[in-house]
Amino acid sequence: MSTFPTRRLGATGPTTSALGLGAMGMSDLYGPADEAESIATIHAALDAGVTLIDTGDFYGMGHNELLIHEALRGVDRGSVQISVKFGAQRGPDGAWLGSDTSPAATKTALAYTLRRLRTDYVDVYRPARLDPKVPIEETVGAIAELVKAGYVRHIGLSEVGADTLRRAAAVHPISDLQIEYSLISRSLEAEVLPTARELGIGITAYGVLSRGLLSGHWAADRELAGTDFRGHSPRFQGENLTHNLALVEALRTIARSKDATVAQVAIAWVAARGEDVVPLVGARRRERLAEALGALRVRLTPEDLAAVESAVPAGAARGDRYAAAQMAFLDSER
Repeated sequence: MSTFPTRRLGATGPTTSALGLGAMGMSDLYGPADEAESIATIHAALDAGVTLIDTGDFYGMGHNELLIHEALRGVDRGSVQISVKFGAQRGPDGAWLGSDTSPAATKTALAYTLRRLRTDYVDVYRPARLDPKVPIEETVGAIAELVKAGYVRHIGLSEVGADTLRRAAAVHPISDLQIEYSLISRSLEAEVLPTARELGIGITAYGVLSRGLLSGHWAADRELAGTDFRGHSPRFQGENLTHNLALVEALRTIARSKDATVAQVAIAWVAARGEDVVPLVGARRRERLAEALGALRVRLTPEDLAAVESAVPAGAARGDRYAAAQMAFLDSER
């Protein structure tokens, strides 16, 4: 466990494992999941040396936090960093209703999170999306009060743009920005990433395999459960999918030359973007976790990186990363 590489989340954030585990798919949005296997996967991650677990209070409407609590029974709380997103509003049918990151809602959400996780504090607390009705200064100010009270250790953000980063950091130090970052999702490189680095804000990168598209295991004829949002994701539709899977095959050739899998090369590419970037992998099963952890052994030389980016150039993917209604909520894309 002591040999697992670590990285720090920004200039003021915690030191975590160089690879984090995103737990969303264990409860929501990717179709049915096996709870026992999910817990076994979290245990396998901890045993391997992963210390960062990412969740959201709206993943399965609290189920994900309860699952993490169950998995962390008997685990030294100080050995694990739990990152929680909040603010997304959902109906009983799972429909997305917008965001509420007002100070009162922020504090109420944390109270429920602490109860479900059975913990006294959250390591990183962050609004899942920018709430257009609430100035970011008010949301960050409310979390800052929770930091002062000891309920939160660090403040993070998710999917916000450069201007929002600056305004938030003027209120309280921000540990990290959680944002989608993969070979086929690189829009943050133009303005958001340089601003984060200027401000000493780290990056926790989710979607490093573009929700399975870059895993090397996706098939064009794969049938999806009705609850799997990829069934409505533009990148997984028709000719877009055919085009995107051709990019994956180009990447596979490079992976073979490195004696690695497509997923491992895709994860290693994100990890190679800088020591301030911590990839989150959304493994739901132990076999997929083991494959993802193997990315840490993949060393991409400058020549390898050039080959990867030649095979999958920036902007090469077809289709937005979310449907239009969800893209509208992304301050990072404005």
